[in-house]
Amino acid sequence: MSDVMNQIDEYLDKNWEKVVADIDRVVRIPSVEDKAQATEAEPFGPEPARALTEALKIAEEMGFETKNVDNYIGLADFPGETETQIGIIGHMDVVPAGQGWNFPPYEVTRKEGYLVGRGTIDDKGPSIVALHAVNFWKEAGVKFPYTVRFMFGANEESGMRDVEYYQERYEDPAFLFTPDADFPVCYGEKGCYDGLLTFAQPEGAAVVELEGGMATNAVPGFAHAIVRANLADLPAAEHITLSEAGKGLVRIDAEGKSAHASLPATGINAIGLVVDYLLENHLYTEAERPFLEMEQKLLNHTDGSGLDVACEDEHFGALTLVGGTVKTEDGKIMQTFDSRYPTTMDSETFKTKAKAFAATGGCSFEELKNVVPFLVEPDSPVIQALLSAYNEATGEDAKPFTMGGGTYARHFKAGASFGPEMSWVKNPEWVGGMHGPDEAISEEQLKQAFRIYVLTIEKLMQLDL
Repeated sequence: MSDVMNQIDEYLDKNWEKVVADIDRVVRIPSVEDKAQATEAEPFGPEPARALTEALKIAEEMGFETKNVDNYIGLADFPGETETQIGIIGHMDVVPAGQGWNFPPYEVTRKEGYLVGRGTIDDKGPSIVALHAVNFWKEAGVKFPYTVRFMFGANEESGMRDVEYYQERYEDPAFLFTPDADFPVCYGEKGCYDGLLTFAQPEGAAVVELEGGMATNAVPGFAHAIVRANLADLPAAEHITLSEAGKGLVRIDAEGKSAHASLPATGINAIGLVVDYLLENHLYTEAERPFLEMEQKLLNHTDGSGLDVACEDEHFGALTLVGGTVKTEDGKIMQTFDSRYPTTMDSETFKTKAKAFAATGGCSFEELKNVVPFLVEPDSPVIQALLSAYNEATGEDAKPFTMGGGTYARHFKAGASFGPEMSWVKNPEWVGGMHGPDEAISEEQLKQAFRIYVLTIEKLMQLDL
């Protein structure tokens, strides 16, 4: 064991600057899905395709056998003695940068031992680190019993159609993990239910415009409304900025705090701040009041109690819910929500309750997504192999857990989400999280992840798959 750890540290000493440079190469590409520019050749738009090409180029430079599967997904293989595969999958697409950055979002900035940039955590940084972990064994000249297949996705953030396309053409690996979550190891992911509430604005509406959020699956950090009012009549409020927006119009801007939809308690919903201000200051007509009251219940109750869907179970704990985006278009206000639900909730019950809730605000309801909960037995050999690698590398006695985030793992016959985040580690105040501004991760944390992934690959190769 000590010999392997010494070899790991030697690899890091020799190659860490190359790892950081490789991360920077893919972070520099703003690989947000662009439906307007999507084509048959570039199904998610030009930037995700460009990021996929760059990731495969990095793998080719390492000497892996690569294949670009029609710009849906990229493959880099380290052949073993058999065709049985152990898979690792990361994604090269990202959510939009959004507002509030103090650093350039699309390049890696180093500060105080952290790497800052969109994708440094989610998921370009961890993917490159895991690819280097495979390269460690390739450079060591080993011949494993199983083939390692590294998969670079291009649509994780907005539909996971990359995986669907892959599975239409290839068999699943015998087991797979994704470096797109927390350590020590996640053996289950909550169900995910997304919905759309649509409100037809009445004639003479006081709320001319309501806009906020960048993604359905994130707590929105910024939002604004334009209302019919006089600026001089409106009071100041915390998190709120008021300004003229034309004759008889006032713009109300709110700054909250972005967070991933699976951890809504760590954020402050900016749309909710705007709605609270509208209601507190009577900036509505009677025809709009039910809608705004419905919005308040949706946005201010992250346990789903506003929709009467609050519940929990032994594996996943409590349901979570966020209102992620709102926009005004063609005389309609459209509000999305994202819920992560445990096994005690089912999609039909959720749909029934969501429809009833929408009706209280005079809205129509549309189901956008439903993915059932995913669970692998925590004492299975594959989960225990990942856990053992983590504990050996860290000296801890950690236990596996479940989470509310949804990753690629749930779409395969056997999988797990596996680091590199460590939620118990306290970062400096300026460090942002995934899906938020100033997204950053500690270089030491990524180095520790590298050690863990190297050991994990070896342990998985010792199993009877």
